[in-house]
Amino acid sequence: MKYGMRERLSGAIILIALGVIFVPMLFDEPAPREDRPEPSLSIDAPIDVERHDVAEPTPPASLAGTDSSEEGSEDEASGQEASAPRSETEPADPIADLAQAADRRLSEKESERESEKESERRSESASKSENANESASAASSAGAGDVEPAVEAGGWAVQVGSFGEPANVERLLARLRDEGFSAYSRPRGNDLTTVYVGPFGSSEAGERAVAEVKARINLQGLLVRVKE
Repeated sequence: MKYGMRERLSGAIILIALGVIFVPMLFDEPAPREDRPEPSLSIDAPIDVERHDVAEPTPPASLAGTDSSEEGSEDEASGQEASAPRSETEPADPIADLAQAADRRLSEKESERESEKESERRSESASKSENANESASAASSAGAGDVEPAVEAGGWAVQVGSFGEPANVERLLARLRDEGFSAYSRPRGNDLTTVYVGPFGSSEAGERAVAEVKARINLQGLLVRVKE
Protein backbone atom coordinates (compact mmCIF):
# COMPACT_ATOMS: atom_id res chain seq x y z
CA MET A 1 0.00 0.00 0.00
CA LYS A 2 1.17 3.49 -0.87
CA TYR A 3 0.15 5.14 2.44
CA GLY A 4 0.32 3.47 5.89
CA MET A 5 -2.09 3.51 8.78
CA ARG A 6 -0.36 6.45 10.44
CA GLU A 7 -0.82 8.77 7.49
CA ARG A 8 -4.48 7.88 7.22
CA LEU A 9 -5.13 8.59 10.88
CA SER A 10 -3.32 11.94 10.71
CA GLY A 11 -5.34 12.92 7.64
CA ALA A 12 -8.61 11.97 9.33
CA ILE A 13 -7.73 13.99 12.42
CA ILE A 14 -6.92 17.08 10.36
CA LEU A 15 -10.24 16.86 8.49
CA ILE A 16 -12.19 16.49 11.73
CA ALA A 17 -10.42 19.51 13.24
CA LEU A 18 -11.19 21.68 10.21
CA GLY A 19 -14.83 20.62 10.33
CA VAL A 20 -15.06 21.48 14.02
CA ILE A 21 -13.60 24.95 13.34
CA PHE A 22 -15.39 26.05 10.16
CA VAL A 23 -18.78 24.30 10.30
CA PRO A 24 -20.09 26.41 13.24
CA MET A 25 -18.97 29.57 11.43
CA LEU A 26 -21.12 28.68 8.43
CA PHE A 27 -24.26 28.29 10.50
CA ASP A 28 -23.75 31.27 12.84
CA GLU A 29 -25.65 34.50 11.94
CA PRO A 30 -23.82 37.84 11.89
CA ALA A 31 -24.52 40.28 14.68
CA PRO A 32 -27.11 42.96 13.87
CA ARG A 33 -25.98 46.49 12.93
CA GLU A 34 -27.59 48.00 15.99
CA ASP A 35 -25.42 45.92 18.28
CA ARG A 36 -22.22 47.06 16.62
CA PRO A 37 -20.35 49.85 18.41
CA GLU A 38 -20.40 53.19 16.58
CA PRO A 39 -17.57 55.70 16.70
CA SER A 40 -18.32 58.70 18.83
CA LEU A 41 -16.73 62.18 18.73
CA SER A 42 -17.06 64.49 21.68
CA ILE A 43 -16.01 68.16 21.75
CA ASP A 44 -15.29 69.77 25.05
CA ALA A 45 -16.67 73.22 25.79
CA PRO A 46 -14.18 76.10 25.53
CA ILE A 47 -12.52 77.23 28.69
CA ASP A 48 -13.08 80.82 29.68
CA VAL A 49 -9.87 82.75 30.11
CA GLU A 50 -9.76 86.06 31.86
CA ARG A 51 -8.37 88.81 29.62
CA HIS A 52 -6.51 91.89 30.79
CA ASP A 53 -5.63 94.99 28.74
CA VAL A 54 -1.89 95.54 28.46
CA ALA A 55 -0.55 99.07 28.26
CA GLU A 56 1.39 100.05 25.16
CA PRO A 57 5.11 99.77 25.78
CA THR A 58 7.08 102.98 25.72
CA PRO A 59 10.70 103.09 24.61
CA PRO A 60 13.27 104.26 27.09
CA ALA A 61 14.50 107.82 27.06
CA SER A 62 17.87 106.81 25.65
CA LEU A 63 16.27 105.41 22.50
CA ALA A 64 13.57 108.03 22.02
CA GLY A 65 15.99 110.67 20.73
CA THR A 66 17.69 108.32 18.31
CA ASP A 67 14.37 107.17 16.83
CA SER A 68 13.22 110.70 16.24
CA SER A 69 16.55 111.67 14.70
CA GLU A 70 16.49 108.60 12.45
CA GLU A 71 12.93 109.36 11.38
CA GLY A 72 13.91 112.95 10.64
CA SER A 73 16.94 111.85 8.65
CA GLU A 74 14.82 109.35 6.72
CA ASP A 75 12.25 112.04 5.92
CA GLU A 76 14.99 114.42 4.81
CA ALA A 77 16.59 111.72 2.66
CA SER A 78 13.27 110.87 1.04
CA GLY A 79 12.59 114.56 0.43
CA GLN A 80 16.02 114.99 -1.13
CA GLU A 81 15.47 111.96 -3.32
CA ALA A 82 12.11 113.29 -4.43
CA SER A 83 13.46 116.79 -5.13
CA ALA A 84 16.80 115.76 -6.62
CA PRO A 85 16.74 115.26 -10.43
CA ARG A 86 17.54 111.93 -11.91
CA SER A 87 21.08 111.32 -13.01
CA GLU A 88 21.91 111.06 -16.65
CA THR A 89 22.83 107.40 -16.33
CA GLU A 90 19.51 106.43 -14.65
CA PRO A 91 16.78 105.93 -17.33
CA ALA A 92 13.67 108.05 -16.77
CA ASP A 93 11.37 105.57 -18.49
CA PRO A 94 12.58 102.22 -19.92
CA ILE A 95 9.66 102.01 -22.35
CA ALA A 96 10.31 105.51 -23.67
CA ASP A 97 14.01 104.72 -24.08
CA LEU A 98 13.17 101.58 -26.05
CA ALA A 99 10.80 103.56 -28.25
CA GLN A 100 13.45 106.21 -28.90
CA ALA A 101 16.01 103.53 -29.76
CA ALA A 102 13.54 101.91 -32.18
CA ASP A 103 12.87 105.31 -33.78
CA ARG A 104 16.59 105.91 -34.19
CA ARG A 105 17.09 102.50 -35.82
CA LEU A 106 14.13 103.13 -38.12
CA SER A 107 15.46 106.54 -39.14
CA GLU A 108 18.91 105.04 -39.78
CA LYS A 109 17.38 102.34 -41.97
CA GLU A 110 15.35 104.93 -43.89
CA SER A 111 18.44 107.06 -44.45
CA GLU A 112 20.34 103.99 -45.68
CA ARG A 113 17.52 103.18 -48.10
CA GLU A 114 17.44 106.76 -49.35
CA SER A 115 21.20 106.70 -49.89
CA GLU A 116 20.92 103.39 -51.76
CA LYS A 117 18.14 104.76 -53.96
CA GLU A 118 20.16 107.91 -54.61
CA SER A 119 23.21 105.85 -55.59
CA GLU A 120 21.03 103.71 -57.88
CA ARG A 121 19.59 106.81 -59.53
CA ARG A 122 23.08 108.22 -59.99
CA SER A 123 24.34 104.98 -61.51
CA GLU A 124 21.30 104.83 -63.82
CA SER A 125 21.81 108.43 -64.93
CA ALA A 126 25.52 107.75 -65.46
CA SER A 127 24.76 104.65 -67.55
CA LYS A 128 22.18 106.60 -69.56
CA SER A 129 24.67 109.38 -70.22
CA GLU A 130 27.29 106.81 -71.25
CA ASN A 131 24.81 105.16 -73.61
CA ALA A 132 23.90 108.55 -75.04
CA ASN A 133 27.55 109.38 -75.53
CA GLU A 134 28.15 106.03 -77.20
CA SER A 135 25.18 106.48 -79.51
CA ALA A 136 26.27 110.02 -80.33
CA SER A 137 29.81 108.84 -81.06
CA ALA A 138 28.43 106.02 -83.19
CA ALA A 139 26.23 108.43 -85.08
CA SER A 140 29.10 110.86 -85.55
CA SER A 141 31.37 108.05 -86.72
CA ALA A 142 28.64 106.89 -89.11
CA GLY A 143 28.08 110.42 -90.29
CA ALA A 144 31.78 110.95 -90.70
CA GLY A 145 31.86 108.22 -93.34
CA ASP A 146 32.33 109.48 -96.86
CA VAL A 147 29.29 109.36 -99.14
CA GLU A 148 29.97 107.43 -102.29
CA PRO A 149 30.34 110.03 -105.10
CA ALA A 150 28.04 109.73 -108.06
CA VAL A 151 29.20 109.79 -111.69
CA GLU A 152 27.31 111.13 -114.66
CA ALA A 153 27.73 108.08 -116.91
CA GLY A 154 27.41 105.39 -114.24
CA GLY A 155 25.43 102.22 -114.89
CA TRP A 156 24.52 101.41 -111.27
CA ALA A 157 22.13 103.13 -108.84
CA VAL A 158 20.48 102.46 -105.50
CA GLN A 159 16.70 102.25 -105.69
CA VAL A 160 15.44 103.72 -102.43
CA GLY A 161 11.65 103.71 -102.93
CA SER A 162 8.68 104.19 -105.25
CA PHE A 163 5.74 106.47 -104.45
CA GLY A 164 2.46 107.45 -105.98
CA GLU A 165 2.33 110.84 -104.25
CA PRO A 166 4.69 113.54 -105.52
CA ALA A 167 4.96 115.03 -102.05
CA ASN A 168 6.46 111.81 -100.73
CA VAL A 169 8.97 111.80 -103.56
CA GLU A 170 10.05 115.37 -102.83
CA ARG A 171 10.29 114.65 -99.10
CA LEU A 172 12.59 111.65 -99.65
CA LEU A 173 14.73 113.52 -102.17
CA ALA A 174 15.21 116.39 -99.69
CA ARG A 175 16.12 113.98 -96.92
CA LEU A 176 18.69 112.15 -99.05
CA ARG A 177 20.26 115.38 -100.26
CA ASP A 178 20.48 116.70 -96.70
CA GLU A 179 22.49 113.60 -95.83
CA GLY A 180 24.92 114.27 -98.68
CA PHE A 181 23.61 111.78 -101.26
CA SER A 182 23.24 112.52 -104.95
CA ALA A 183 19.53 111.66 -105.39
CA TYR A 184 17.19 111.89 -108.35
CA SER A 185 13.81 110.50 -109.39
CA ARG A 186 12.34 108.90 -112.52
CA PRO A 187 8.72 108.12 -113.37
CA ARG A 188 7.72 104.56 -114.03
CA GLY A 189 4.49 102.76 -114.90
CA ASN A 190 1.31 102.59 -112.81
CA ASP A 191 1.63 106.29 -111.89
CA LEU A 192 4.64 105.64 -109.66
CA THR A 193 7.85 107.61 -109.28
CA THR A 194 11.07 105.90 -108.14
CA VAL A 195 13.76 107.64 -106.10
CA TYR A 196 17.40 106.69 -106.79
CA VAL A 197 20.81 107.45 -105.31
CA GLY A 198 23.66 107.64 -107.77
CA PRO A 199 24.48 106.73 -110.43
CA PHE A 200 27.74 104.90 -109.75
CA GLY A 201 30.38 103.61 -112.06
CA SER A 202 30.70 100.11 -110.47
CA SER A 203 28.66 97.65 -108.46
CA GLU A 204 31.14 97.89 -105.60
CA ALA A 205 30.46 101.62 -105.29
CA GLY A 206 26.75 100.89 -105.42
CA GLU A 207 27.03 98.32 -102.60
CA ARG A 208 28.84 100.86 -100.47
CA ALA A 209 26.09 103.37 -101.19
CA VAL A 210 23.46 100.82 -100.10
CA ALA A 211 25.26 100.48 -96.77
CA GLU A 212 25.48 104.26 -96.36
CA VAL A 213 21.75 104.72 -97.05
CA LYS A 214 20.93 102.05 -94.47
CA ALA A 215 23.21 103.63 -91.87
CA ARG A 216 22.10 107.24 -92.41
CA ILE A 217 18.35 107.18 -93.04
CA ASN A 218 17.53 103.58 -92.04
CA LEU A 219 16.15 102.58 -95.44
CA GLN A 220 17.05 99.38 -97.25
CA GLY A 221 18.04 100.27 -100.79
CA LEU A 222 18.27 97.95 -103.80
CA LEU A 223 21.22 98.01 -106.19
CA VAL A 224 19.92 98.08 -109.81
CA ARG A 225 21.28 98.61 -113.29
CA VAL A 226 20.24 101.86 -114.93
CA LYS A 227 20.38 102.99 -118.52
CA GLU A 228 22.83 105.69 -119.39
